[in-house]
Amino acid sequence: MTDTLAIHDGPSAVTAADDGIFEWPIITEADEEAALSVLREGRMSDTDITKRFEAEYADWQGTEYALGYNNGTASLQGAMYGVGVGVGDEVVGPTISYWAAMLPCLELGATPVFADVDPETLCVDPESVAERVTENTAAIVVVHNYGHPADMDAIMEISRDHDIPVIEDVSHAHGGQYNGEALGTIGDVGAMSMMARKSFAIGEAGMLVTDDHSIYERAVAYSHYSRHSEVLESEDLAKYAGLPFGGKKHRMHQISAAVGRVQLEYYDERMAEIQKAMHRFWDRLEDVPGLRPHRIESEGSTMGGWYAPKGIYVPEELDGLPVERFAEAVVAEGSQCRKGCNSALHEHPLLDDADVYGHGTPTRIANAARDVRETDTDLPAAEGIQERCFAVPWFKRYRPDVIDQHAAAFRKVAENHEALLETA
Repeated sequence: MTDTLAIHDGPSAVTAADDGIFEWPIITEADEEAALSVLREGRMSDTDITKRFEAEYADWQGTEYALGYNNGTASLQGAMYGVGVGVGDEVVGPTISYWAAMLPCLELGATPVFADVDPETLCVDPESVAERVTENTAAIVVVHNYGHPADMDAIMEISRDHDIPVIEDVSHAHGGQYNGEALGTIGDVGAMSMMARKSFAIGEAGMLVTDDHSIYERAVAYSHYSRHSEVLESEDLAKYAGLPFGGKKHRMHQISAAVGRVQLEYYDERMAEIQKAMHRFWDRLEDVPGLRPHRIESEGSTMGGWYAPKGIYVPEELDGLPVERFAEAVVAEGSQCRKGCNSALHEHPLLDDADVYGHGTPTRIANAARDVRETDTDLPAAEGIQERCFAVPWFKRYRPDVIDQHAAAFRKVAENHEALLETA
């Protein structure tokens, strides 16, 4: 292959058709028939299929309980209510994440406190979490960001030292493992999105998983009113059975549940193929300057379905070439790349001055004992992360020839970066 970059009118590194390598989710006749059966039998607003899916998912996840939600955001709010987050409380979690990991606490009268992330794992930094824990901290939220397991040993040590429950957001890491334990089972409760673009994709849905009956019971009480008679055992909850505590209906749609049951049958097999494909991609780039894989290779730990995969960018090894220019050149080679990741939440004006609920003061601090906006400092990794990470292709099939061409595109650009500097 010539060294002339495609962005400079050279030949593209990627010439092969993708051959379905990016198709997701995989929908078969079994999925279609499962969805149609719900429609034909008029069971869209029932819960029987959802309960079967919950039981199967709990068994697969390895937890005592699973509770289906209409989306991942609702499942995270259910987890927060389940562990007791309420008015005046603080919830500590990562500033680099999708907003749904943290913002549901606002409706519960609590306030998010943002911690920095580790620049290599892109997950919340335990040291930064520890620095932000106070007597008002009611929960720690951990996001296994872009499939990478967070440092759960360190997080759980903080949890034990301060008696603070841990919520695992597994939206990016369905089926992932940390030192032999399933992600979502290490903290007190796990919650996750299952919307159409996730690695476990069943439409628009979410799931809560836990071994703690009290958490499960509170989550049901908050927004699953039709199930109170089956679940509520504690007297302080049971006496209010009949209406949802949060005035919400968060149950999973039965079409999603029906599709979920089918998807679950094949997910381990499909996840294994994704992992094999993604590892091949990164193995082909091991010695390339400026590029580091965002993956975990320790025994007993995996990336699950490797949702929205990223790479770590080291511009110093490429003479300071901006990641945006690097990504532009990779795309010209026929592959997929873009700079950055989720934006830092603490930098958004909504978390600074927005009065969402008419408190007459910024919602974030409306119920707080202190102005937590003052904690939005000393977050260096988060504030510089957009220049130090990039998106890579998310391969769903193991097609070695195609994967190798995409890897060659990244290698070609990195090894010929001087040409980009000359034309920048």
